[in-house]
Amino acid sequence: MDQKTTKRTTDETPMLRLVKGAEEAFLSGRRKKQADVESAVGIFLEMLRGFELFEVPDPCVTVFGSARIKDGHPYYKMTRDLGVKLANEGFAVMTGGGPGLMEAANRGGKEAGGYSAGCSITLPQEQTTNAYLDSYVEFEHFFVRKVMLIKYSCAFVIMPGGFGTLDEAFEIATLVQTSKLSRFPIVLMGRDFWGPVRDFVRGKMGDAKLIDEDDLAIVKLTDDVDEAVDWIIKGMRPRAAYP
Repeated sequence: MDQKTTKRTTDETPMLRLVKGAEEAFLSGRRKKQADVESAVGIFLEMLRGFELFEVPDPCVTVFGSARIKDGHPYYKMTRDLGVKLANEGFAVMTGGGPGLMEAANRGGKEAGGYSAGCSITLPQEQTTNAYLDSYVEFEHFFVRKVMLIKYSCAFVIMPGGFGTLDEAFEIATLVQTSKLSRFPIVLMGRDFWGPVRDFVRGKMGDAKLIDEDDLAIVKLTDDVDEAVDWIIKGMRPRAAYP
């Protein structure tokens, strides 16, 4: 792949230099109001920058997953096959832009001739952009990045992952459960990995009446790529419903 054809923003951009380290400072504890106001302005500017720079074809599916699962692992192959299937069905593929399963999804989408995008994050370790992106935007704030990953998508696939993936999974489930997102299909892929989580939610949380049975119906658990994409297609809003 010719890296020169990839549309990217890098850490040399003035906006990213301005906000670098801003999230850590913002979350460090109680500060003077002026400092918080300045942080709020930086957050707004970073979000505005994302809106201005990000161009993702519609429809787009965001795939979440671990940066630590490498090529050769069964979940890497599953995610790469998913990217191929999504691209073949006309979806752009978006991820956090990093290595591991994010790379696998972007790789599959790119290899199948689809559009591959990433929302990257500046981190001291793990997060480097993968080589299969048509475009990406790099962010400083996790929550701004999550807004972008959600805003431009019509469905979500959640592969195995760590704290970050769990955070993204439960935030999206909460948005759908509370009707902040309407008719946005969610797929969990990896039965062995997600099965115990589903059992905990259905058992402990369900038995305690902390969630309703209907809440469980918003998520499809599968190992089958065709089944996952079929769930997405059937669960999306009609095209005319998009503003």
